[in-house]
Amino acid sequence: MSYGSGDYIYELAEGWGNLPDGYEFHQVAGVAVDKDDNVYLFNRSAHQMQVYGREGNFIKSWDKEFSGPHGITIDQDGNLWLADRDSHVVLKYSPDEELLLTLGTRDRPSDTGYGDDRVVHQAAGPFNLPTNTAIADNGDVFIADGYGNSRVHHYDSTGALIDSWGIPGKVNPGDFHLPHGIAIDHEGQVLVCDRENGRIQVFDQEGEFLSMWTGFKQPTDVKVGPEGEVYVPELGHRFSIVDSEGELLARWGGDSSHDAGQFVAPHGVAVDSHGDIYVGEVLQGQRVQKFIRVR
Repeated sequence: MSYGSGDYIYELAEGWGNLPDGYEFHQVAGVAVDKDDNVYLFNRSAHQMQVYGREGNFIKSWDKEFSGPHGITIDQDGNLWLADRDSHVVLKYSPDEELLLTLGTRDRPSDTGYGDDRVVHQAAGPFNLPTNTAIADNGDVFIADGYGNSRVHHYDSTGALIDSWGIPGKVNPGDFHLPHGIAIDHEGQVLVCDRENGRIQVFDQEGEFLSMWTGFKQPTDVKVGPEGEVYVPELGHRFSIVDSEGELLARWGGDSSHDAGQFVAPHGVAVDSHGDIYVGEVLQGQRVQKFIRVR
């Protein structure tokens, strides 16, 4: 069976991921691929960082614990940027697992009024349950600060805060209701998944609003492919590929299903050098699926 349409056709690599005994995928919140096409799964099992080869062979796991694994991004130098959501920090690790930088103050959320009502009452500084990270060509860091805040934070490569933008809201450009996934496209624009508003907002790197892409069902992550195409898992049981202007290229899923090739709760995505897609699922999904590009 094939998935997708047009120039983006895929086949499922059934059973991808050779789990060692005693391991599980559980909730695969973040997925990333390094320059060698090794696949990193930042997940909420007992083994929170698992690394696999392109064909699914297990390579290693990290002997580290995180409070709330969420987003993962690998920069041009192979460093890993991890959003440890529940500790309110973003962590930069070297490829050999050395902690290089901590952004935010561990276990100290910023004051947004977010609490048992799960409402962000006012925007604030970094961080309150951050979600994911994007790295610009010059090394600047853009962080979506989503569950307990409504902002994007812009840092330089040394970890100095440059700027923040966004306010709680549902309608206007720059309003966010759970900024979640984030990426830099080939034009240097910042793409932000405004999850609970069902849209992706596009900004320049100074935070000026440029455009808005609508019609998504809780977009959770966003990755930019080699041709400028954009890959978007949607928590609403669906996966979409759009072009650099947000126009739909391919889409599949839509109904919650544990069937192979379908989705329950897609959350993280990565694309390797062959154009193959890896989608991690959370909630009751609890798996990773690989789709091999055939056209």
